[in-house]
Amino acid sequence: MKQKSRFYHCKHTGFSLLELLVVISIIGILIAIVVVGFTAAQKRGRDARRRGDIKAWQNALEQEYAENTSYGATCVVAVDAHMNGLIPVDPKGGAYVYTTHCDADSYCICAELEQLGSGNADGPSSSSDSCDFDNGSDNDYYCLNNLQ
Repeated sequence: MKQKSRFYHCKHTGFSLLELLVVISIIGILIAIVVVGFTAAQKRGRDARRRGDIKAWQNALEQEYAENTSYGATCVVAVDAHMNGLIPVDPKGGAYVYTTHCDADSYCICAELEQLGSGNADGPSSSSDSCDFDNGSDNDYYCLNNLQ
């Protein structure tokens, strides 16, 4: 009986460099896709918060009008009376602005949004063209004005 070499039954274990590179590149592509999707979801969430802040501010101003038949000289009057004195703050730490214009008879409140195309087209919008705001940037604005 002929005896086989001891290296004959030894199998090569481990991965080749090419196999490792393919797996790492696939993982990298998947991570990139997830990060892009997560970033877009965060922007949509912050924009929804901005729209909610503006709507709450509008509700406070309308309550002020119902009580006093005037919106007040500034937008802050309604905030003090109906929002516990808390002026809405941008969820991204002030990177985007809330713009207001208030007088006794009318108001216009706008929030700069992060995502293009998510402004007045997908929700309650201003009831007149006089409430649109644009500071020359490429971003959209969500604006609400008086209901009375």
